[in-house]
Amino acid sequence: MKKIALISLGCAKNLVDSENILGLLLKNHYEIVNNKEEADILIINTCGFIEASKKESIDVILDNINKKQKVVVTGCLVNRYVDDLKKAIPEVDLWIPIRDYPRFTQLLATLDKDITNYEGLNDDYRLVSTGTYSAYLKIGEGCSNCCTYCAIPLIRGPYVSRPYEDIIKEARKLASEGYKELIVLEQDTTRYGLDLKEKKTIVDLLKGLLAIKELAFIRLLYLYPDEITDELIDLIAKEKRLTPYFDIPIQHSEDKILKAMNRRGNKAYLTNLFKKIKTKIPNAVLRTTVMVGFPGETKEDFDNLLKFIEEVKFDHLGGFTYSKEEGTKSYDFPHQVRQATKQKRLDELMALQQKISYDLNKKHIGEVMNGLVVGKENGYYLLRSYWNAPDDVDGKILFSSKEELKEGDIVNVKIKESYVYDLYGEIVK
Repeated sequence: MKKIALISLGCAKNLVDSENILGLLLKNHYEIVNNKEEADILIINTCGFIEASKKESIDVILDNINKKQKVVVTGCLVNRYVDDLKKAIPEVDLWIPIRDYPRFTQLLATLDKDITNYEGLNDDYRLVSTGTYSAYLKIGEGCSNCCTYCAIPLIRGPYVSRPYEDIIKEARKLASEGYKELIVLEQDTTRYGLDLKEKKTIVDLLKGLLAIKELAFIRLLYLYPDEITDELIDLIAKEKRLTPYFDIPIQHSEDKILKAMNRRGNKAYLTNLFKKIKTKIPNAVLRTTVMVGFPGETKEDFDNLLKFIEEVKFDHLGGFTYSKEEGTKSYDFPHQVRQATKQKRLDELMALQQKISYDLNKKHIGEVMNGLVVGKENGYYLLRSYWNAPDDVDGKILFSSKEELKEGDIVNVKIKESYVYDLYGEIVK
């Protein structure tokens, strides 16, 4: 039996692809190993979103060629640059672009003649890698928003929803296997169903998931602002098993920049949206992503962005500098911002968010949070509640317990201390 190891880079959506690859290979009687040195074949699932992620992918490839095992490279970077990569790194044994996932094992058979089951990636064979209690649930593929800075439509194509019944079938299977939490994701989860003949919506999908009573927690990630309906907010407000967690990447606050980014909506809409969410769901957690240094961003634009962030007060905020990506419309935009200016603005942005996070975190002292035990660190247990998502972007909740706990236990934790990013507490009955 041949041994396979896999390195997964990039986002949670890419991780689901990696899990489908592992499941397919397990079906083909490979042994999955964690130690890549033991593997006969090493698969590297790459990211190609921005310059930094492309560099990381290349570095990982170069670190793993010229060793005893065969190396297969797949994922976003390959889908975008496969011809250039073949010329630049001929030592790689096999390149599999995303567009060839339906022929995955057929292509792998060129390295391994023992393969006889020629199938593509299949959610039915997925090997979940995020523990035995929590799993991602991917509901579509690609993106149709076509923001001028983003390469994802070039890599993954336009948005295509998974069939409703396929998603519910997978969710039921995960629930029957003991999974208590599902994290629903796609590049734009709020777009779900608009391309389906039966015209299902994200609200319809969530109601279908809520009918699976074994699921204790259902969380949405990646919500596009102008697709968040009152119906969706009201459903989250009503259903306690829907985590009141709103992950809404806004990228910027200023109308001029949003228009140049080809983002729908404007500052007034965003302001009203966040006020509406907090009015209907006072304990709602707001998370966003912000870009600084987009072409044409002036100091005034940036200062107004800081004022907007100070006004909204996001619980969690990720910031990054604009990255020029080939093939995107903004690549050739005039008035590109100097890298030093971009970095200075990012530093200022994150310094402001540290203060906001600290002030907001202090308000959680005395609160009892319900959630999942997700591990241990420095003698403390780790909790995932409505306050933090599983992708290591948010802070941690650490807590003490006199009794032994195991991962996946559902517990109540009273928050006793707060810091810039993390919360500390103790278990309560």
